[in-house]
Order: sequence, then C-alpha cells, then structure tokens
Amino acid sequence: MIDQSEDWLPFDTKSIAREESIVTEQPCLFCRIVDGEVPSEQVGETDQALAFRDVDPKAPTHILVIPKVHVATLPELAASHPDAAAAMLTLARQAAADDGVGDAYRLVCNNGAQVGQSVFHAHLHVLGGRPMTWPPG
Repeated sequence: MIDQSEDWLPFDTKSIAREESIVTEQPCLFCRIVDGEVPSEQVGETDQALAFRDVDPKAPTHILVIPKVHVATLPELAASHPDAAAAMLTLARQAAADDGVGDAYRLVCNNGAQVGQSVFHAHLHVLGGRPMTWPPG
C-alpha cells in the first residue's frame, strides 16, 4: 500500500502554490502577504481578495489588489476563478474610493515579464491622486 500522507513527501507541502500544483522553493511574495508571513499596509479585504499599499508607489494612491488564490496572471485568474477576478475589480474600486480618489483612478495589469510583471501572482495596480498621461510607459 502506498503511503498517501504528506509526511513521506521530500518537500514542504506549503511550497505548493495554491490550486496550481506548481512546486516552488517557497510561496511567492503575494502568497506570503495573504498568509500574513510578510507585513503589508492593508487597505481592504474580502473573502477572495486583498488590497494593500505598494512599497514603491508611483502615484499618491498606489494600491495593489491581489486574489487570495495563487494564479500567475489576471487572464488565467479570469478563466479559472472568475468570481475572484470580479472581486478584485470591486475591491479596487472600493480601495480607490476609501483613499479619496473616487472614480478618478487608473487600473494597471501587467501580464508577463516582457511588459513588467515582476511578481507572478495576479494583481492590479490602482493608481490615482495625480494627473496621468496617455499612452502610459
């Protein structure tokens, strides 16, 4: 009989990214924030999403909104967990309002290293509180 308990595994089962079954050295930064292992300045939370201030803000309001489930990009999240993707948008709007920018904010979502995604856990940047130009970047 095969031992199906987690005790026999040659790695820490917490190193398996949530619902993705991807073995990593340790959970990603945003997973560690969700788990409370890394501190953040939280500004909002729902059962499916978390909002916190960016540590390197690019605008007076710069909030990150992440799903609590680990999925690398927002398009992948929308396909696999559409309710979590919708919860991110709802929380982004609420966080912007709570931060005093109302409905005058920009949402940025980078998908892939080629366009600047540096943490491969789906997330939105909520930017506001200053004039913004077009096109960005």
